[in-house]
This record gives sequence, C-alpha cells and structure tokens, in this order.
Amino acid sequence: MPLTLHLTVNGEAHRVDLTDPRPTLLDVLRERIGLTGTKKGCDRGQCGACTVLLDGQRVNSCLVLAASADGAEVTTIEGLSADGALHPVQAAFIENDAFQCGFCTPGQVMSAVGLLAEGETGGDPERIREGMSGNLCRCAAYPGITAAVMDAFARMEAAEGERADDRARTEDRARQGEPA
Repeated sequence: MPLTLHLTVNGEAHRVDLTDPRPTLLDVLRERIGLTGTKKGCDRGQCGACTVLLDGQRVNSCLVLAASADGAEVTTIEGLSADGALHPVQAAFIENDAFQCGFCTPGQVMSAVGLLAEGETGGDPERIREGMSGNLCRCAAYPGITAAVMDAFARMEAAEGERADDRARTEDRARQGEPA
C-alpha cells in the first residue's frame, strides 16, 4: 500500500513516497533523503549510533517506523550547526577529544544535545554518564565524551546567562524610555 510521508528534517520540508510501510526512520533519512551522518550500527536500538531528535526527543531512529514519524520534526547531526558555527556540543566534542574512530560520534552528539535539552543533568558527570548510557563507543572514548558534555553544559549555561542579562538590560532601557 503506497504511503506518502511529510517530514521536516533540519528545518526543510520533505515528501517521501513509500511503497512499503516498513522502512525505519533511519533508512528513510539515509537512503531516501540522503543524510548519511546518522549511522546504522546494530540496527536493534542497542548502540545509539542512529540517535536523532524526533520532535525534540532523543530516539534511536532504527527503531522508529518512518510511517509513525509522518508530520514530525527531525533533527540530525547535519542540522545542528547554524550559520557555519558549530553547536556548542559539537565544539565541545572537538575540544575535549571526545571521539576516536568517529563512527559513534553523530549519535553521541545528538544524544548529548537531547540530554542537555532535557535539563536533568545539572552538569553532574554521574548523571551525564547515566543519560548517555544508551550510546556505545567501541573505542572507549567515554572520559572525553563525559568531559565534552560537561563542557557543553557550562557553555550553554553561560550563553543563557548572557542572553538573560541582555534581555534585562533591554527591558531596563525600555522602562527608562531609551531606545533598545
């Protein structure tokens, strides 16, 4: 039975015609849309190499039927950088040597982005390790990965603090009748 999917991937609308309803989101991303940054590791949801954000939530895309994602917003590793600038998690992974062979890195980065967005770690290394436990690294780069997530957390907290200060200054000027 033919099926047409409508996905927004990395902010871009995609229409995907399927003749079979069984392909996974991972297969559609890689084979139909051409985004190969998301890796196919175990194809069983055990390694995390295929992690993407689906409507803002971390998922193993090898376990999600593409048909169930119709109308969803998907973010892959290719969609993280903005205006040529790396996402803070990507930058932290580079600066903290949080990868070796690189195969698991896209899934690790996407999982870290999702974990930090969930706001449950507080930058605590134990909570980060627990939150990242669904992502395996065969090269054992775990100390660098944990350090990178802690670093990204600190960067994102600092940036949010600066934005809050900027908003407060703008509001103060507006109350005093000064131009923003």
